[in-house]
Amino acid sequence: MSRIVAPVLIGLLVVAYMMWKQLDVDQFKEIPWTTLTIFWIGMSIFLYVLRHMFYAWRLKILTGDAFTWSKCVELIFIWEFSSAVSPSSIGGSAVALFLLAQEKIGAAKTVSVILYTMVLDTLFFLISIPILVFTIGPHVIRPDLLAFDLSEKFTFSLLIIYIFIFSYGTLFFYGLFFSPNKIRDLLVWFSKRKFLVRWKDNLTQIGDDVVKTAKEVSEENLMFHIKSFVATIGAWITRFLAINCLIIALIPDTPLDSFTQYLLYGRAEIMHSITQFSPTPGGAGVMEYLFGGFFTDYIPKGIAFLVALLWRIITYYPYLIIGVIIIPNWIRKVMNRRRIEKLEMS
Repeated sequence: MSRIVAPVLIGLLVVAYMMWKQLDVDQFKEIPWTTLTIFWIGMSIFLYVLRHMFYAWRLKILTGDAFTWSKCVELIFIWEFSSAVSPSSIGGSAVALFLLAQEKIGAAKTVSVILYTMVLDTLFFLISIPILVFTIGPHVIRPDLLAFDLSEKFTFSLLIIYIFIFSYGTLFFYGLFFSPNKIRDLLVWFSKRKFLVRWKDNLTQIGDDVVKTAKEVSEENLMFHIKSFVATIGAWITRFLAINCLIIALIPDTPLDSFTQYLLYGRAEIMHSITQFSPTPGGAGVMEYLFGGFFTDYIPKGIAFLVALLWRIITYYPYLIIGVIIIPNWIRKVMNRRRIEKLEMS
């Protein structure tokens, strides 16, 4: 429970403080709670449900249909829960490695799913961020930014993060598709360091699994890679478009033309990129604090944190609640299966 309470309290305290300092009651009263408002909030919820299904579809593809749809949906809930309670700089991949290892898909397949998931997510940002920056301009990074200036903190942060994403993305891609033996050699080298010696066998095994993984992935047909990347694109786009719907819902005079909506989408993706290495669980507090600043030209300052709170209620807190419900049942099923397997072996 302490893992859940911490991010919730951090996020709510930041929102409460900023709303106390900046909430304009008059602007809040001007929000028209009409049928259209409810519709666009409902669309935001629908897009996030759709995002979850895209992730479940990707997991189903990457595991070779080893899981049913309902199982994939359940595992994505646990995966997202782990992301919500761990620092954004770590994310849910480490927990996902443990998570899938408990399922009956084999060690090599588990490593394959995690590594290829990281490659796909990295590829999405490596392609989409330059497209957004060059098609929209510096305005996509911050509302009042008129030129690219590395002395500006958000521009500099985005560049550093992009270089970091490019570096580890290239490492994983090269290791997975071209030279898995070098990744294995690197892991073996790490395993010989004193502070990692206790995990020597595990790292060596993962190195061997990477080699097997590379062979499995390289043998997949083109459609496997296309479907995996389409599912990845769908998951990320629906995540960011949910913010568009909330802004339209609460600020009814928001222009609905394609460029404005494209700009809002771009801001959401850039905001995520800049904050995805936050040290707080699930980016709690950081996201809420920075949200209004990225959309000051569309969201009145007096209600910015209300929009941020609603956005987090739709996209973040449900995973904490549902995760608490699902995880005990999942653990029970895993333990029961292991008990049966032990009985069968004895």
